[in-house]
Amino acid sequence: MKKKIILAVIAGAAMLLPFACTTQAPVADGTVSLDELYTTRRSIRSYDASKTISEEEVRTLLAATQQAPSWANTQTSRYYVAITPDKVAAARACTGDRNAQNVAGAPVIIVSTFVKGQSGFGRGAAVNEIGDGWGAYDNGLSNAYLVLKAREMGFDTLIMGFRESDRLRTLFAIPDNEEVMAVIALGYRAAEPNQPKHKALDEIVKFF
Repeated sequence: MKKKIILAVIAGAAMLLPFACTTQAPVADGTVSLDELYTTRRSIRSYDASKTISEEEVRTLLAATQQAPSWANTQTSRYYVAITPDKVAAARACTGDRNAQNVAGAPVIIVSTFVKGQSGFGRGAAVNEIGDGWGAYDNGLSNAYLVLKAREMGFDTLIMGFRESDRLRTLFAIPDNEEVMAVIALGYRAAEPNQPKHKALDEIVKFF
Protein backbone atom coordinates (compact mmCIF):
# COMPACT_ATOMS: atom_id res chain seq x y z
CA MET A 1 0.00 0.00 0.00
CA LYS A 2 2.81 2.42 0.93
CA LYS A 3 4.54 1.68 -2.38
CA LYS A 4 1.31 2.42 -4.30
CA ILE A 5 0.90 5.74 -2.50
CA ILE A 6 4.48 6.76 -3.32
CA LEU A 7 3.99 5.85 -6.97
CA ALA A 8 0.77 7.86 -7.11
CA VAL A 9 2.50 10.92 -5.64
CA ILE A 10 5.36 10.61 -8.15
CA ALA A 11 2.89 10.28 -11.04
CA GLY A 12 0.93 13.30 -9.87
CA ALA A 13 4.09 15.39 -9.61
CA ALA A 14 5.15 14.37 -13.10
CA MET A 15 1.78 15.49 -14.50
CA LEU A 16 2.29 18.93 -12.96
CA LEU A 17 5.81 19.48 -14.34
CA PRO A 18 4.73 20.87 -17.75
CA PHE A 19 2.81 23.63 -15.98
CA ALA A 20 5.56 24.65 -13.58
CA CYS A 21 6.53 27.70 -15.61
CA THR A 22 3.03 28.96 -16.31
CA THR A 23 0.89 28.24 -13.29
CA GLN A 24 2.69 30.66 -11.00
CA ALA A 25 3.51 34.31 -11.54
CA PRO A 26 5.23 36.86 -9.32
CA VAL A 27 2.89 39.68 -8.31
CA ALA A 28 2.83 42.18 -5.49
CA ASP A 29 1.01 39.92 -3.02
CA GLY A 30 2.43 36.52 -3.93
CA THR A 31 1.53 34.31 -6.84
CA VAL A 32 -1.19 33.97 -9.44
CA SER A 33 -2.65 30.76 -10.83
CA LEU A 34 -3.00 29.76 -14.46
CA ASP A 35 -6.76 30.36 -14.16
CA GLU A 36 -6.02 33.91 -13.00
CA LEU A 37 -3.79 34.44 -16.02
CA TYR A 38 -6.75 33.48 -18.20
CA THR A 39 -9.07 35.91 -16.45
CA THR A 40 -6.67 38.87 -16.10
CA ARG A 41 -5.28 38.77 -19.65
CA ARG A 42 -6.87 41.46 -21.76
CA SER A 43 -6.44 42.93 -25.23
CA ILE A 44 -4.95 46.23 -24.14
CA ARG A 45 -5.49 49.37 -26.21
CA SER A 46 -3.72 51.91 -23.97
CA TYR A 47 -0.07 51.52 -22.90
CA ASP A 48 2.18 53.22 -20.38
CA ALA A 49 4.83 54.88 -22.56
CA SER A 50 7.10 55.53 -19.57
CA LYS A 51 7.91 51.82 -19.17
CA THR A 52 10.33 49.77 -21.25
CA ILE A 53 10.99 46.08 -21.90
CA SER A 54 14.48 44.66 -22.41
CA GLU A 55 15.66 42.30 -25.13
CA GLU A 56 16.44 39.73 -22.45
CA GLU A 57 12.84 39.86 -21.23
CA VAL A 58 11.53 39.42 -24.78
CA ARG A 59 13.83 36.43 -25.23
CA THR A 60 12.42 34.86 -22.07
CA LEU A 61 8.91 35.52 -23.34
CA LEU A 62 9.49 34.02 -26.78
CA ALA A 63 11.28 30.99 -25.34
CA ALA A 64 7.90 30.03 -23.85
CA THR A 65 6.40 29.82 -27.35
CA GLN A 66 8.83 27.00 -28.15
CA GLN A 67 6.86 24.80 -25.75
CA ALA A 68 3.70 25.16 -27.84
CA PRO A 69 2.50 22.06 -29.72
CA SER A 70 2.85 21.95 -33.50
CA TRP A 71 2.09 19.54 -36.33
CA ALA A 72 4.63 16.67 -36.08
CA ASN A 73 6.82 19.04 -34.04
CA THR A 74 7.56 21.06 -37.20
CA GLN A 75 7.79 24.28 -35.14
CA THR A 76 7.03 26.54 -38.09
CA SER A 77 6.25 29.74 -36.17
CA ARG A 78 8.71 32.62 -36.54
CA TYR A 79 8.93 35.98 -34.74
CA TYR A 80 10.32 39.35 -35.80
CA VAL A 81 10.83 41.80 -32.94
CA ALA A 82 10.89 45.58 -33.24
CA ILE A 83 12.49 46.90 -30.06
CA THR A 84 14.39 50.03 -31.11
CA PRO A 85 12.24 53.20 -31.21
CA ASP A 86 12.64 53.72 -34.97
CA LYS A 87 11.75 50.11 -35.79
CA VAL A 88 8.81 50.12 -33.39
CA ALA A 89 7.44 53.27 -35.01
CA ALA A 90 7.88 51.79 -38.50
CA ALA A 91 6.15 48.54 -37.53
CA ARG A 92 3.33 50.40 -35.79
CA ALA A 93 2.74 52.40 -38.96
CA CYS A 94 1.92 49.12 -40.75
CA THR A 95 -1.07 48.37 -38.52
CA GLY A 96 -3.55 51.04 -39.61
CA ASP A 97 -4.42 54.34 -37.96
CA ARG A 98 -6.65 52.97 -35.20
CA ASN A 99 -4.29 50.19 -34.18
CA ALA A 100 -1.31 52.55 -34.32
CA GLN A 101 -3.09 54.93 -31.96
CA ASN A 102 -4.07 52.10 -29.60
CA VAL A 103 -0.51 50.80 -29.24
CA ALA A 104 1.32 54.13 -29.34
CA GLY A 105 2.85 53.57 -25.89
CA ALA A 106 3.90 49.95 -26.40
CA PRO A 107 7.72 49.63 -26.38
CA VAL A 108 7.83 46.39 -28.40
CA ILE A 109 6.06 45.24 -31.56
CA ILE A 110 6.27 41.57 -32.59
CA VAL A 111 5.35 40.16 -36.00
CA SER A 112 4.42 36.48 -36.08
CA THR A 113 4.75 34.33 -39.20
CA PHE A 114 4.84 30.66 -40.11
CA VAL A 115 6.82 28.71 -42.69
CA LYS A 116 4.47 27.52 -45.43
CA GLY A 117 4.23 23.99 -46.79
CA GLN A 118 5.32 22.16 -43.63
CA SER A 119 2.61 22.01 -40.97
CA GLY A 120 -0.20 19.88 -42.43
CA PHE A 121 2.00 18.54 -45.22
CA GLY A 122 3.62 15.18 -45.92
CA ARG A 123 5.94 14.30 -48.77
CA GLY A 124 5.43 17.76 -50.23
CA ALA A 125 1.63 17.60 -50.39
CA ALA A 126 -1.16 18.71 -48.07
CA VAL A 127 -2.49 15.76 -46.11
CA ASN A 128 -6.05 17.12 -46.01
CA GLU A 129 -8.21 20.03 -47.16
CA ILE A 130 -6.88 22.41 -44.48
CA GLY A 131 -3.44 22.68 -46.05
CA ASP A 132 -1.49 25.68 -44.76
CA GLY A 133 -4.38 26.37 -42.42
CA TRP A 134 -2.55 24.04 -40.04
CA GLY A 135 0.44 26.39 -40.11
CA ALA A 136 -1.86 29.25 -39.14
CA TYR A 137 -3.40 27.03 -36.44
CA ASP A 138 0.02 26.22 -34.99
CA ASN A 139 0.98 29.90 -35.07
CA GLY A 140 -2.17 30.69 -33.11
CA LEU A 141 -1.21 28.11 -30.49
CA SER A 142 2.25 29.62 -30.27
CA ASN A 143 0.79 33.11 -29.89
CA ALA A 144 -1.50 31.88 -27.13
CA TYR A 145 1.58 30.78 -25.19
CA LEU A 146 3.10 34.19 -25.91
CA VAL A 147 0.23 36.24 -24.51
CA LEU A 148 -0.14 34.07 -21.40
CA LYS A 149 3.59 34.16 -20.69
CA ALA A 150 3.50 37.92 -21.22
CA ARG A 151 0.80 38.25 -18.59
CA GLU A 152 2.76 36.03 -16.21
CA MET A 153 5.73 38.38 -16.61
CA GLY A 154 3.53 41.40 -15.88
CA PHE A 155 3.23 42.54 -19.50
CA ASP A 156 0.19 43.17 -21.65
CA THR A 157 -0.54 42.52 -25.32
CA LEU A 158 -2.77 43.36 -28.25
CA ILE A 159 -3.00 40.93 -31.17
CA MET A 160 -3.68 42.84 -34.39
CA GLY A 161 -4.96 41.16 -37.54
CA PHE A 162 -5.25 44.37 -39.54
CA ARG A 163 -1.73 44.90 -40.92
CA GLU A 164 0.03 45.63 -44.19
CA SER A 165 1.88 42.39 -44.82
CA ASP A 166 3.90 43.61 -47.80
CA ARG A 167 5.30 46.56 -45.86
CA LEU A 168 6.09 44.33 -42.90
CA ARG A 169 7.78 41.80 -45.17
CA THR A 170 10.05 44.52 -46.50
CA LEU A 171 10.67 46.10 -43.09
CA PHE A 172 11.78 42.83 -41.47
CA ALA A 173 13.16 41.06 -44.57
CA ILE A 174 10.62 38.26 -44.11
CA PRO A 175 11.20 35.57 -46.78
CA ASP A 176 8.51 34.63 -49.30
CA ASN A 177 8.13 31.12 -47.88
CA GLU A 178 6.69 32.57 -44.67
CA GLU A 179 3.09 33.77 -44.23
CA VAL A 180 2.75 36.99 -42.26
CA MET A 181 0.16 36.51 -39.54
CA ALA A 182 -0.50 38.71 -36.51
CA VAL A 183 1.25 41.81 -35.23
CA ILE A 184 1.44 41.79 -31.42
CA ALA A 185 2.00 44.87 -29.27
CA LEU A 186 3.84 44.24 -26.00
CA GLY A 187 3.93 46.66 -23.08
CA TYR A 188 2.29 47.69 -19.82
CA ARG A 189 -1.37 48.63 -19.49
CA ALA A 190 -1.99 52.31 -18.74
CA ALA A 191 -5.34 51.61 -17.08
CA GLU A 192 -7.45 48.67 -15.99
CA PRO A 193 -9.75 47.56 -18.84
CA ASN A 194 -13.30 46.36 -18.42
CA GLN A 195 -14.03 42.65 -18.52
CA PRO A 196 -15.68 41.72 -21.82
CA LYS A 197 -18.79 39.58 -21.90
CA HIS A 198 -18.43 35.97 -22.98
CA LYS A 199 -20.95 33.61 -24.49
CA ALA A 200 -22.53 30.97 -22.32
CA LEU A 201 -20.68 27.67 -22.47
CA ASP A 202 -23.67 25.88 -23.97
CA GLU A 203 -23.53 28.25 -26.94
CA ILE A 204 -20.11 26.99 -27.96
CA VAL A 205 -20.09 23.38 -26.74
CA LYS A 206 -22.14 20.33 -27.73
CA PHE A 207 -21.92 17.01 -25.91
CA PHE A 208 -22.87 13.72 -27.62
